[in-house]
Amino acid sequence: MTGLIAILRGVTPAEVVGVGRALVDAGFPAIEVPLNSPEPFESVRLLADAFGDRCEIGAGTVLTTEDVGRARAAGARLIVAPNTDPAVISAAVAEGMTPYPGVATPTEAFAALAAGARYLKLFPADAVGIGGMKAWRAVLPREVGLLPVGGVDETNLAVWAAAGAAGAGLGSCLYRPGDTADAVGVRARALSEIWHQE
Repeated sequence: MTGLIAILRGVTPAEVVGVGRALVDAGFPAIEVPLNSPEPFESVRLLADAFGDRCEIGAGTVLTTEDVGRARAAGARLIVAPNTDPAVISAAVAEGMTPYPGVATPTEAFAALAAGARYLKLFPADAVGIGGMKAWRAVLPREVGLLPVGGVDETNLAVWAAAGAAGAGLGSCLYRPGDTADAVGVRARALSEIWHQE
């Protein structure tokens, strides 16, 4: 899977379906609920039940193999992490899920690939930089997708896309706790338009 991933850090089960609908209607192919949000597995379940046939639902900030299993039981298909933990990557692959481990160095990138990852979350993207991503692209297998996360917003999304990013994780530029679904939808449509111009 490639494209834009909406990161709903801080979302609550009471609002998640409305926000999710706005994102799906704007064409987002994936939505992530970080596990440091309120009742995250319930939000994952609600999203998977409502939109799982139209959008890939994932859990984020996944740090343990136990949480991989809990996310799978809730209906998640993506496992997103801020770090490279081979056990978490392997557990996600074994469950038939797609892992997006966080990598900040080429060493972490190759360790993640060895554990079974095929997509890599460049995190924090503003520290790796577009120049860093291009340098990694020269040595990583061509089929590996690189997704910048952290500091990616409407001001630089087109530049990341032009540089060869397979997608991007979009957090506070898209959703902040308390935002209405309508507000998220407006931002989502604008970001989706930027992405698809490339």
